[in-house]
Amino acid sequence: MLSNRSIPDALVMPVLGYRDVAEAVAWLCGAFGLTERMRIADHRAQLNVGPNAAIIVAQSDVTPPVSAGARSRGPFAVMVRVTDAHAHYERALAHGAAIDGPPVDYPFGERQYSAIDLGGHAWTFTQTIADIAPESFGAQLLNP
Repeated sequence: MLSNRSIPDALVMPVLGYRDVAEAVAWLCGAFGLTERMRIADHRAQLNVGPNAAIIVAQSDVTPPVSAGARSRGPFAVMVRVTDAHAHYERALAHGAAIDGPPVDYPFGERQYSAIDLGGHAWTFTQTIADIAPESFGAQLLNP
């Protein structure tokens, strides 16, 4: 695959719509620790999500409604791996993210919490806490 400085190297890049791109970028960087890669006028931005992932923030007059609980979400969500779910949760909470509660440890080896951003988009942040065999919780690994 060719490299292009105009686009992140990530293979998958969700595009999330917000009414105000600058406000969304500032909030996402502050609350979730993303970093801005590129701004395209006032209608689009590319954000780094860690070292090898990205999202696109695009101007849109249609955004999902902000729900009362972080688990009340639309048909999609963004999941991001973090190194410390508790520290990430505290940062998001300090920036006013709508959050159900603190991170929860799950039997599949992940510690997770979910949040709704200022545009109504659902995010789940996950920290690996153990290497668990998928078969131990009823899953089947098909293509390792």
